[in-house]
Amino acid sequence: MDKVVARATQAVADIPDSATLAVGGFGLCGIPSTLIGALVEAGTSGLRVVSNNCGVDDWGLGLLLRAGRIVRMTSSYVGENKEFARQYLSGELEVELTPQGTLAERLRAGGTGIPAFYTPAGVGTQVEEGGLPWRYASDGSVAVTSPPKEIRDFGGRRYLLEEAITVDFGLVRAAVADRHGNCVFHAAARNFNPLCAMAGRVTVVEAERIVDPGELPPDAIHLPGVYVDRVVAADPALDKRIERRTVRPARMATTTVIARTDSEEK
Repeated sequence: MDKVVARATQAVADIPDSATLAVGGFGLCGIPSTLIGALVEAGTSGLRVVSNNCGVDDWGLGLLLRAGRIVRMTSSYVGENKEFARQYLSGELEVELTPQGTLAERLRAGGTGIPAFYTPAGVGTQVEEGGLPWRYASDGSVAVTSPPKEIRDFGGRRYLLEEAITVDFGLVRAAVADRHGNCVFHAAARNFNPLCAMAGRVTVVEAERIVDPGELPPDAIHLPGVYVDRVVAADPALDKRIERRTVRPARMATTTVIARTDSEEK
């Protein structure tokens, strides 16, 4: 079955207001920027999004957030987005913070039909006890808090119960996809993209390169096409941004090279 659609706007056209989404990416690496842009253009609102983070103020999911289209985020990290912090603290946005490994496993469990699982992550913290502020009121008081988790003992160690995540739509980005939806991801983009694809009842993939069936060796495929419903070409004109660039000053690099040379001569 050929799953390729011509345009990103067509690929997301049936995503309704108030839909739940699992959006791939790790920081700004491997985010489905073409599909996010199509959602911004479509005006879809009231979205409840599951993603490792919410992009930055002017890129990725931050574009939807800035436009007021997201009402709830389930994430593990949100530290690079000032607008996110403003909306959360003012009561405009509900936020469920989840340990990163737990978030990944909740998505994987949802994609494999496992309704819940026990994990030691969060035991003895507010993750277990409840009371984490999910949403603030406009006056700064806490309006909604996290519930306590069920606890069980296995082998003398305490574990808490985490429920799986399934969503209406998964939006992911692949390095290569074939026309049947089989996908290959590059480096850190593989962290959350396959999991978000698995958790979606309908999954849309944007791919940097689309090839014919049979061109991808079976052993190279990271995500089987059974999890994918639509494939669209990623917009090559969109930037691949770096969330926080850290480089060594040029003078320091030169000094290091000279020092090594002197040492070698001695």
